[in-house]
Amino acid sequence: MMVIRSLITYVALVVYIAIAGPLGLLVGIVLRWTGGLYRLGHGGVRLGLALAGIKWKVAGHEHVPATAVVYCSNHESNVDPPVLFEALHPRLKILYKAELRKFPIMKTAFDVAGFVAVDRGDREQAFASIAKGSDSLREGNSFLIFPEGTRSRTGQLLPFKKGGFIMAIEAQAPVVPVAVQGGRDAMRKGSAVVRPVRISVRIGKPVATTGLTLDDRDALIARVRAEVQNLLDEGPLWT
Repeated sequence: MMVIRSLITYVALVVYIAIAGPLGLLVGIVLRWTGGLYRLGHGGVRLGLALAGIKWKVAGHEHVPATAVVYCSNHESNVDPPVLFEALHPRLKILYKAELRKFPIMKTAFDVAGFVAVDRGDREQAFASIAKGSDSLREGNSFLIFPEGTRSRTGQLLPFKKGGFIMAIEAQAPVVPVAVQGGRDAMRKGSAVVRPVRISVRIGKPVATTGLTLDDRDALIARVRAEVQNLLDEGPLWT
């Protein structure tokens, strides 16, 4: 049953992308209507999650200020990004790995939406991307970062990378800790089968960066990482 459900999900998403992809590029590139592009993106994400049987609950939205913020989340599964894209903010931008740019439609859509790619193997490009993200934050856009850089295979927090925190400090934007749990069983290693899971998203209180300098980045990272761990320790929202 899960194999059939997964197959239906993949086929439906391929068809959706085939139809919405060119339409999204028209809307985003020609008409410059990023709102329409986001609507198409959310439509595809909701379709995929619904067909796969993935549900989520969110707690802590009241903590988020009405300003641009950097959401800082742990990363334990492939379903974390789409769930957080839906759960956190309607016009969320993402700091993502440059490897994803090898997919032409995804690359173009991400560029039009204002997502920022980071190539960690190219120091000069990485700093340019961080500066671009800082400028976008100053313009009022909120970002999602996964500072572990990859999925944790054990559920334990990995060391946090510095890029997203430098971006927040440069823009003097608050960092909002986020803990996502429940997605690890959605896709087992080496398997393309997507299993129904229940995801919990806990949003913590923002950590201010006002007055901080780049010399404070390690202390900021340590504090935010501790806050994410505290949220994880509270456990899932589903009972």
